[in-house]
Amino acid sequence: MNKPHIAVIGGGCAGLSAAATLVDRGYQVTLFESSAQLGGRARTVPLANNSLMHLLDNGQHILLGAYRETLALLDKIGVDEKQVFLRHPLQIKLQSTSGKTVFSLKSIPCLPAPFDVLMGLLSCKGLSFSERISAIKLMARIRRGKISQDKSLEGFLLEHKQSAKLNQMLWEPLCLAALNTPIAIASTVTFFNVLNDSFSSTRFSQQNKTSDFLLPKLDLSQIIAQPLARYIQSKGGVIKRNRRIRSLVMDGNGFNLETRDGQSFFSHIIIAVAPTNLGQLIDKIPKLNNALLATKSYLYQPIYTIYLQYPAETKMPSAMIGLSDSLGQWLFDRGQLCNQHGLMAVIISAAGRHQLLSHDALALKLTEEIKQAFPDMPKPLWHQVIAEKRATFSCMPNLPRPHNKTLQENLYLAGDYTYADYPATIEGAVRSGIACANLIVGHSD
Repeated sequence: MNKPHIAVIGGGCAGLSAAATLVDRGYQVTLFESSAQLGGRARTVPLANNSLMHLLDNGQHILLGAYRETLALLDKIGVDEKQVFLRHPLQIKLQSTSGKTVFSLKSIPCLPAPFDVLMGLLSCKGLSFSERISAIKLMARIRRGKISQDKSLEGFLLEHKQSAKLNQMLWEPLCLAALNTPIAIASTVTFFNVLNDSFSSTRFSQQNKTSDFLLPKLDLSQIIAQPLARYIQSKGGVIKRNRRIRSLVMDGNGFNLETRDGQSFFSHIIIAVAPTNLGQLIDKIPKLNNALLATKSYLYQPIYTIYLQYPAETKMPSAMIGLSDSLGQWLFDRGQLCNQHGLMAVIISAAGRHQLLSHDALALKLTEEIKQAFPDMPKPLWHQVIAEKRATFSCMPNLPRPHNKTLQENLYLAGDYTYADYPATIEGAVRSGIACANLIVGHSD
């Protein structure tokens, strides 16, 4: 009865990372997932079209070479990075609807970080020389020390004399990609935390840089959720899908969880659900009132992924292209990435006027804009829009972020919203899950 038995509630990246870390240390773990599928927002969605079944990601994700905990975890469970990711040196190319490249930035692979990016910025196309120098000075300043006071990124950039064109071509695309939050309300501190990690020299090699983009070559369920589940079960962990927690009640030195199977007792609990679902689990635990109050203040940002299936021979100039003067922000050629030939994924991060359109009207509008940017594009055969209305919390200045360790003994919170240094990303979720597991290990040893 004294042996720890940990319940992990939630089978997204945070919960899976916590469970994998605990079973690796020999702990008894049971993971509960309310749905039939693991992975949270990083999952594969089966969609029927023209009597055919297609497997599509719930959103086109990008990982970074700076995601050290995610990459280390995948390596530990036997996922070969070269098999599942296309490692792409930092390159930002914005194509306008006029068919011209209006901005191009490419890192210099032969240089160590951060000089590979700084020199790439110095030679980029689409900015004046003074704008390039202004951006380099700001990046150098950020690397020299932390920002003492958090504020909106737009206000910070204005104070540091970044031009409107610099914001449009460089800072806003980076901010939307990293934080899924517009620069007008985005946290400066969090944004530069991600940038500093991405331009770090701690893992320098010509083949493996923190500034690299890691583009998935498989659906994320095959890269993250399924291998983690296999690893957890191989180490004796139990995974229960379709098990919604009906009640969570304190019982002596532990907790009783009730599902459709009845009640089970656990010595420790890790709650790894989205902040929007936190209240139904902890509203009867007074010591977690502050955490619940903090998450209730959150605002949320959407991510739209628009899949456009063109004829199989259709191919873009590169696997990832930015779009300028368009509703779409990033265009991915999944033929080059996942062998889904002719399938394009267009990403629209954060709130905007695209939300006023029906899904069919949005797909049509994007089709027209892509045709303007790339005149040789044929008509798509079909489309599918996946709209995550609450994809991420709005990463705003001074946002209250609960800690992993709560005031209730042996109860922990995991999820990207608990990792205060990062926005809502896979890396933030993984780090928070591992942190919860390490707290339990440290307390038990």
